[in-house]
Amino acid sequence: MNLDDVHRAVKKHKRRRRVGRGPGSGHGKTSARGHKGQGSRAGHSVHPTFEGGQMPLVRRIPKRGFNNRWAKIVAIVNVGDLDTAFSAGDEVTPEGLREKNLAKCRCDEIKVLGNGELTKKLKVSAHRFSKSAQEKIEQAGGQVITLPGKKPVVKNKMSSK
Repeated sequence: MNLDDVHRAVKKHKRRRRVGRGPGSGHGKTSARGHKGQGSRAGHSVHPTFEGGQMPLVRRIPKRGFNNRWAKIVAIVNVGDLDTAFSAGDEVTPEGLREKNLAKCRCDEIKVLGNGELTKKLKVSAHRFSKSAQEKIEQAGGQVITLPGKKPVVKNKMSSK
């Protein structure tokens, strides 16, 4: 394959399919609708999960559990990770954690857990702390700052009037 062959089959201005224009067009007679059936009729519309009367796959599979759409996404950072990523006397903020790739995901809150050892004095700012993490940070001579969480937006139906 050559570099100049790449766009050879791509047409920028593709002509629309003109159906029902005789046998020479390739889309004559049944106008590409096939013979009989629901799809051949005018104004037909079929639900995407409809399987011809068979019990749809959506209804055959058992439903389990619950997925909360409004739950806050919490990124987890361990004390041991802070020890390796930051030097002594540094201030650990959510922005700093993102820069060091410790909180990669798009999250609402950051929680510091106590897995690992902390040997450096750090000033850690996060939304949540486990008891063990808080103890380890304070034992190393550091400081724990709890940030306020994002408040959920609750729309009142009565206030829109």
